[in-house]
Amino acid sequence: MSHHNEPSSPQRKPGVTLSGHAGHAHFPETTAHETPHVHDHHEHSHDHQHTLMGELICHVPYAIFSVAFSLIVLSFLAYASQTIVDPKLLKKGYNMLFHSFHFMHIVFAATGTLITYFRFSKNMAAGLIMGLISPTLFCTLSDSILPYLGGRALGVSMHFHMCFLTELPNVLPFLLVGILNGILMSWHSQERQSHYSLFSHFVHIFISSLASSFYLVAHGFNDWYSQIGSVFLFLIFAVVIPCTISDVIVPMLIAKAHTKDEKH
Repeated sequence: MSHHNEPSSPQRKPGVTLSGHAGHAHFPETTAHETPHVHDHHEHSHDHQHTLMGELICHVPYAIFSVAFSLIVLSFLAYASQTIVDPKLLKKGYNMLFHSFHFMHIVFAATGTLITYFRFSKNMAAGLIMGLISPTLFCTLSDSILPYLGGRALGVSMHFHMCFLTELPNVLPFLLVGILNGILMSWHSQERQSHYSLFSHFVHIFISSLASSFYLVAHGFNDWYSQIGSVFLFLIFAVVIPCTISDVIVPMLIAKAHTKDEKH
């Protein structure tokens, strides 16, 4: 006796409707209330980083590390230069290093200032003016004025020198290239600009620390190692504060002020 096996009906899965055409299935669109919530880690990525205090918290530790690294470099150079007997030759070498790092400092200061500014404002004219004024002021303050005053405070007879007054033809190319570099880097994505800002600030502080250190030893502070603790604290004050103001505080405050004016 033969048995007729009826074809079993296909099992239906929830939310799936089979059509009469073989191999085709229609999946109804998921309604809004059925959509599972997917947590986007980028949505809540440290909103405090866009505040002034958040920027300082991110930048200052890098700045302190860069000052420490600069003292390491200075220590190695001082050790290697012990064979140089002529103090005039030694002073000339340190003076050359001061100028080289001071000029490099101007590049990174102008770049860092504009990267931060254009993260919060797109006012090109105001950005260019600030890119000219801010590095001129703060590079001179951290590399020349404060090292001179610091040396005098520690009882050293220091010689004062300011490159923006005596060597402007050498200063301007570095300043203009730094401004151009800051504008080009500000066209990148916001995420990249944030990384650039930290990297630029670290290198900025490192180079500025070397410039300030070489200014000290080139202009009279020969016995700096006997007071290395005081030198370290002085460099944090003389370099971290002006460079952080230049890289973070000034461009951020001015940019946000311009943004508020544009909205009104």
